Amino acid sequence: MAQHALPRPGDFLQRLFAALEQLGVDVRGLQLDHLCYRVGTTERYALLREALCNESELLAETMISGRPIATFRLHAPIIHGARAIHLVELPAPKPGSAYTEGWEHAEFVVNEDLLAFTQRHAHLNWDLTDLDKPMNADVRLRLGDFSVKFHRMALDEVIRREQASAKG
Repeated sequence: MAQHALPRPGDFLQRLFAALEQLGVDVRGLQLDHLCYRVGTTERYALLREALCNESELLAETMISGRPIATFRLHAPIIHGARAIHLVELPAPKPGSAYTEGWEHAEFVVNEDLLAFTQRHAHLNWDLTDLDKPMNADVRLRLGDFSVKFHRMALDEVIRREQASAKG
């Protein structure tokens, strides 16, 4: 079996789906758009970025909040149950912030207004900080040492639109 740059996310995904089920958030019909893997240092980011370039297609590397974030389309998707997850996001650490390395969040695409989605789960403590982002707003649930986000547009579509817009 080939060595992969990132550890398998099976345990992370089991914890994620168990937490969502316990909270009553039904994600069965939602696309699990991508997973995010955090690193603690810029050196580790550079190392993993290079390794991921060998087993994936680098879709974009964008400066966000003062640090690069790379998005990869895996040559072989991550399979979890009936789901195939094709995208992985690798953010460099924000300057002055310390992160523990590991799977940090997953993002799902919803086909409804984000506020309507959160109101159907009004008993939960939603983080609405990024609800007003101009491109692909999202809402977040923090679940201990990881989180889950919900947004309206798949990340590869956001990248495609941003790249088309940059070309003018």
